[in-house]
Amino acid sequence: MNASARPTALIPVIAVLVGSLGVAPARAQHKDKCVVLCMPELKFEPSVTITNLFSPPTVAELEEGRPAGTTKLKREVEFELIFAVDIPTEIPRLGLTVEAIWTPFVGRSSNVFTGATAAELGVEGIDDNPVELEIEVNLALLEPEQTGGWLDIHFDIVDQFSPSERPQDTGLYTHKLNFELDTAVAFLNWLPKGNWLRNLELEWSLDYLATGIPQAGDEVPRGEELFLTDASPWSLSMLLVIPIAPLSP
Repeated sequence: MNASARPTALIPVIAVLVGSLGVAPARAQHKDKCVVLCMPELKFEPSVTITNLFSPPTVAELEEGRPAGTTKLKREVEFELIFAVDIPTEIPRLGLTVEAIWTPFVGRSSNVFTGATAAELGVEGIDDNPVELEIEVNLALLEPEQTGGWLDIHFDIVDQFSPSERPQDTGLYTHKLNFELDTAVAFLNWLPKGNWLRNLELEWSLDYLATGIPQAGDEVPRGEELFLTDASPWSLSMLLVIPIAPLSP
């Protein structure tokens, strides 16, 4: 799981949320009826992500186009809000997930759309939090049924559609290939059956972003920083998974 959005950017997410509230009664009626794709589940996942987990890059600050000092970037912690729609399939151990990801507290020195700088606007930083989209293919390695409902481990192949990060990118957003290893623990599985809290999970996601990130020689942002080594593709996310629909365990 690696990125100022106007309120309208959240409209699709809200629409999915509202539309999915009708899933619970439908699932009760058609619980065992699937035609390739089964009844989707909507989840809300506040998360904390550590970036530059392994091999943080070394960058040079640029002054008038020339390096003026080098810095090895440190690990950074980002808070993210995720709406996820999980879609089981009739194919054993195979599922699909669609996610909308919003990072509310990230800032930058200039507005990518208008070119205005934070200094010109009299603020410390410009909000930099557009919504990212991910489409995932989930391959189950260990299913809850095998562990009495306590543990779920799956490997994900992800198409991440997120803000561009390389100087040669020709769009504001680019598709990136991401790989995830997710481990979810149903830490309240000991509660009686029928208790909604049994659905809550703590999940850890180890991500490897294979494409679309800065490489050695890239200036990002242009004229401000020069990457002397490749950006780190590794990150680690810790999520609280909260089911929204259906609400029944």
